[in-house]
Amino acid sequence: MAKKIYKFIDLFCGIGGFRIGLERNGGKCVFSSDIDVFAQQTYRDNFGETPIGDITKVEAKDIPSFDILAAGFPCQPFSYAGLGKGFEDQTRGTLFFDVCRILAYHKPKMFFLENVKGLVSHNKGNTLKVILENLKNLGYDVHWKVLSSLDFGVPQKRERWYCVGFDKKVDFEFPKPLGTNPLLRDIVDINDNTPSLKLTKFEMDRIKYHFAHCKEQERVQHDNSKYAPNTKKGKYGIFSYQKADGSIRFHVGDVAKTQIQEAFYACLDTYAPTIIAGRTPKMWDLGRKLSVLEAKRLQGFPDDYKFTVSDNQAYKQLGNSVSVPVIQAIAKNMIEAYNKK
Repeated sequence: MAKKIYKFIDLFCGIGGFRIGLERNGGKCVFSSDIDVFAQQTYRDNFGETPIGDITKVEAKDIPSFDILAAGFPCQPFSYAGLGKGFEDQTRGTLFFDVCRILAYHKPKMFFLENVKGLVSHNKGNTLKVILENLKNLGYDVHWKVLSSLDFGVPQKRERWYCVGFDKKVDFEFPKPLGTNPLLRDIVDINDNTPSLKLTKFEMDRIKYHFAHCKEQERVQHDNSKYAPNTKKGKYGIFSYQKADGSIRFHVGDVAKTQIQEAFYACLDTYAPTIIAGRTPKMWDLGRKLSVLEAKRLQGFPDDYKFTVSDNQAYKQLGNSVSVPVIQAIAKNMIEAYNKK
C-alpha cells in the first residue's frame, strides 16, 4: 500500500525549519506565509516559492485544503477577559487568532505549534490556558511539552514549547531524548580564522583577566571603573565564573547581589546557549563567534542550505527559527500515532 502523503501549511514559516522536518517525514507543503521580506527571500532561495505575506489579510477559504497546520506563532499578549465568549473574543488582535480561524474553517487532521518556553508561565499561566481551551474547543486532542534541542543531537540548550493536536483521540507521546552528548566541537571548524568572527580586544582582555585570577577567586571580580557609577555594572561590578562544563559566564554583581548574566562564552567541549535574533554564540577558547555555517548546524539545517541575505540577517533568521531535528522527531511520532488503527 502506498505511503500516505500528508499535505501541510507552513504559517509564520520563517526560513522553513518546520517545512524541512515535515518533508523529511513525507509531508508536502501546499501553502506558506511569513510577513518578513528577508525571510521570504531565504525561503524562496531554498524552496523555490515565495511565502504569502500578512496572514491576517488572508481569507481561510483561499488557503488550499491540507492535513497538518504547522505554526511557530509569535507570542503576543492575550486578553483573558473574554473567556467563555469564544476564541474570537479571547484572542482577537493576536496571531493565535489566525491559527484558530484557519483550524476552524479547514478542520485539518493535525496541528503542530511551537513557541518560547516562557509561554507556559506567561500571565501566570493564563495565556497557555486560553490557548489550550481554544484548541480543545475546536475539537482537538491536545498534547504539549517543553523540549530542549540539546536532547536531539545539536549542541544548543534551546528549550521550547511544542504543542500538537489531532482531530481524534490518539495515543501520542513526545519523542524521548536521544541520550547523546552533542558538543560544539562536533559542528565547529577550528581552522576558521575569519577576521569578522573574532571577539573584540575588550572581550579577549577580560577573558584573559579571568584566567589570570581564577585561582585566587572562584568568582573573579573585574575592574568596574570603566562603567558609569550610576549603572548596574558600575554599582554592583562585573564578576566572571567558569562552570564545570568549561563555559564562562559574566555576571553583573556577585552571588549575593543581582547576578544578572551579562555574557556567556561557550567552548569546544560544551554546548552553546540558545541562539536568538540578537545574539550569536561565542567561544572563549577559539576567541570568536560561530560562523553562519556553524549556526546552521546549531539549528540542524543542512550545510547546503542557502543564505543570500547578509550575515546579520542570516544569524537573525536562524535565531528566530525552530531546531529542525526536534521538529523532525515530533512530526515522525505525530504521523505514526495518527496512522495507528
